[in-house]
Amino acid sequence: QVQLVESGGGLVQVGGSLRLSCAISGRTSTSAMGWFRQVEGKEREFAAAISYNGAKTYYADFVKGRFTISRDSAKNGIALQMNSLKPEDTAVYFCVTYYSDYPRDPSHGMDYWGKGTLVTVSS
Repeated sequence: QVQLVESGGGLVQVGGSLRLSCAISGRTSTSAMGWFRQVEGKEREFAAAISYNGAKTYYADFVKGRFTISRDSAKNGIALQMNSLKPEDTAVYFCVTYYSDYPRDPSHGMDYWGKGTLVTVSS
């Protein structure tokens, strides 16, 4: 059974940084992975993704230049470095895996989801 476990969420002040991690278990083959987020009362939205080998990254416009996604071989997962955080970044962040090694549209094609980790940015 594939499991994704996120960690690293918490409370941070505006302009601060956080690093989220996602560890995957129950899967021997690699695939593209990514992060979605859900602001309270809104639908989940794509934030960032990375190809199975780390060669290609994908970012939503609202995180470009502030967030960096990377693969974490030690945890067989991924990380999301979030800098220059804004109050509107407050959300639950979910780790996902994709069916594809190189998602054509990273807002679709997810097969597994983690339970999420809460990030709160205070002003």
